[in-house]
Amino acid sequence: MPHELSLRDTDRIIEMAWEDRTPFGAIEYQFGLSEAEVIELMRRELKPGSFRRWRKRVQGRKTKHEALRRDAVGRFKSDAQRQITFNKISKKKY
Repeated sequence: MPHELSLRDTDRIIEMAWEDRTPFGAIEYQFGLSEAEVIELMRRELKPGSFRRWRKRVQGRKTKHEALRRDAVGRFKSDAQRQITFNKISKKKY
């Protein structure tokens, strides 16, 4: 690892790595870790079985590798996610 990561950053990287629609490029942009460094972090932080399951899941997955993605695959945004309008975060109405 080129620099020390906080526990919070490590947890967020693991979360992003498990997400199907978060490409490795987004992790690199946000945290400065290459795909190989993310794999190394996952190998170190996960249990062996969890790491194998994760590797099998993301290996060759088009949404994890920006070069393999279709142009139609954009950033995923949940319907429950707050909307930002005119720099004010609107409240969800129930």
